[in-house]
Amino acid sequence: MGEILLEVATDVPFGHGVPAQLGISGDALNVAAAAAAAGARTALLAVLPDDDLGRAVAARIAELGISTELLKFRPGQQGVYLVHCDPDGQREFSYARSGSVGSTLGPDDVDPDVFAAAGAVIAGGIACAISASSRAAVYRAAEVASRFVFDPNYRPRLTSVENATAAVIELAPRAFLVTPSFPGETSALLGASSPAEAAGKLRSLGTANVAVTCGAEGIQLESDTESAWIEAIPAPAVVDQTGAGDAFVGTLTARLVLGDSFPEAARYGAAAASLVVGGKGGTGFIPGFEQTRAHSLGLQPLGTRGLETPEGELSSHA
Repeated sequence: MGEILLEVATDVPFGHGVPAQLGISGDALNVAAAAAAAGARTALLAVLPDDDLGRAVAARIAELGISTELLKFRPGQQGVYLVHCDPDGQREFSYARSGSVGSTLGPDDVDPDVFAAAGAVIAGGIACAISASSRAAVYRAAEVASRFVFDPNYRPRLTSVENATAAVIELAPRAFLVTPSFPGETSALLGASSPAEAAGKLRSLGTANVAVTCGAEGIQLESDTESAWIEAIPAPAVVDQTGAGDAFVGTLTARLVLGDSFPEAARYGAAAASLVVGGKGGTGFIPGFEQTRAHSLGLQPLGTRGLETPEGELSSHA
């Protein structure tokens, strides 16, 4: 659940007349696309404009193998961001999302029966930051979901550190899984100086499972039965790092729902994250699960051929 954004990406610094590529992204969509590609039956709760653009966004969501049944359509303005990226990962973002139709998401949009039946519900700190009603929707989802997953995804330009910290403290006790990043989020929101300390603080708040992502180094896992370090997997190619963290969260959650162990699921998440950076944009390349699995085992990647979606009816939800 969260906000879908229109993405305008360029390889050169912002300026009049520069070539750009139009895409559809946002953390919620990136996460859902990764979960669907990882083999889970996935739906997306978001609000889109009730116009041609909204229908085009919905078509892209369906193309990514995500159910559109939970989408809401209302009059309003579609949120947009511009991004300048390069292969080294240096990115410059500019957002036009204040008062977007996506920010009108509210607690009444959360169907308690659907969310209780889902294998997992994923929400992030961005959804908490864009409006009071969207934050209330996330809190409502955490109350009714059978397994609630929270990615803090702290963005200083969207919210204060105090508000972001308050969201973590409120949601951590209800969370099946929390996925903060080290060192930025763990230091700012938890006052932790190490991945292990961050995981320990979240566990003390009541979070069942914690995966602290440490960029190119790896992931620290903590739960009742696991304390493990998962090494990062080098990327075959780096074009754009947008969406890598989202791919990790979506893949990790999907594989947990589908029955993999915590370390196995995290390894698949790391593999998916290292593959998506080979495409441009948040959903420019979403690897299929067989490609992700092969990469996690150190086998030769199949190449960035575009989205590979699972076939057939799947029994679990993410």
